[in-house]
Amino acid sequence: MRNNSLIVILAFAGACTSNSTVSSDEQAKRAYLGLDKSIGKSITLGFTGFNTATNANIAPQMTAGDAGGTLTVTGQVDQGQSANKNMRLYVAMVNYTDGKITVNNTEVNITYSTSTDTTMQPYLAMMLQGIPTGTVTGTLTGTYHMAGDLAGDVTLDLMFDGHLMAGPSGTVVRVAGTTMVTGTAMSKDGMYNVTLTL
Repeated sequence: MRNNSLIVILAFAGACTSNSTVSSDEQAKRAYLGLDKSIGKSITLGFTGFNTATNANIAPQMTAGDAGGTLTVTGQVDQGQSANKNMRLYVAMVNYTDGKITVNNTEVNITYSTSTDTTMQPYLAMMLQGIPTGTVTGTLTGTYHMAGDLAGDVTLDLMFDGHLMAGPSGTVVRVAGTTMVTGTAMSKDGMYNVTLTL
């Protein structure tokens, strides 16, 4: 009887482990990975705004999520002849999604939106130095609201740096594969360490 009781107890403990909820850090990972592609898109839109700006305010630059919704970047860029320029940008999302992601064999579908108040939107700051062949450094910080398989907020605190090169018709572009993004994504009580190359 004692052996049988022990077997039952162990079996029950195993069942509880296999059905336990995902950790808070795992949820933060899922929350971030749905935004992963949008990081590069946001930076690219910032450069598009920079290259087309005719005054300090860049025209809104918009792109679509791979599976729906929109991503829009607005803001300001330094004017003048200096080889060093700052960009102060805001990232807006409306039901943005790049589609399902798979994390540890689990499919997750999340849509993201941001505040309609520009000052409350994620802030993308970029410093271009030694234009057109110098470097770019920057940060992306702020909160995205989630719906779908995850609900609530995810807050990014990212920094990045990379290299610049001259593009066509006098534009300035990033050198692909040289921009390193690091930082954290926080969701509820969890944290995910971000490492991304663009």
